[in-house]
Amino acid sequence: MEDEPKLVQLAIRGDTGALSELLRRNYVFLYQYALKLTMDRNRAEDIVQETALKAIEHIALFQGGSKFSTWLITIASRLVIDKARRSKRERRWLTEERYTRGFRFEVTSRLDEWPDAVEALAELPEHHRVPILLKYYYGYSQEEISEMLKVPTGTIKSRLHAGIRRLREELRGHEQ
Repeated sequence: MEDEPKLVQLAIRGDTGALSELLRRNYVFLYQYALKLTMDRNRAEDIVQETALKAIEHIALFQGGSKFSTWLITIASRLVIDKARRSKRERRWLTEERYTRGFRFEVTSRLDEWPDAVEALAELPEHHRVPILLKYYYGYSQEEISEMLKVPTGTIKSRLHAGIRRLREELRGHEQ
């Protein structure tokens, strides 16, 4: 690996052969790291491939302050973390959507008088819906909601105002 700095410089200048050689030399090392990170062969292979693609796309950004393998590990780590965040957001959204659909069905099936209001409330983002429910359905004060959500009172006031405005717009749309 004594010639790694030379290969890196060539790769940065656009030498695809040098970049290919760097990726080939680091493949096993990177795969073993990805395997330890994911504990899944298929995911590890995917991470290695995505890392290689990112390295190819962004080789010009590599500044050589660390070893090339360290740069690859950084890319792989970020990919795994980003995938985990995305997956967590997707699971949260699916869970919330399932509960919202269940609640809508329950309200509609009971033929309550306010299915349009529930529908409009369901359309609100969670950061608006929660304060509205706490204030107008459960009767908490803005200060109590602020403490519960660990958000400044001014933010709660603004979310309530914006949420109510959106609810009114939604409900006006249902009347037409």
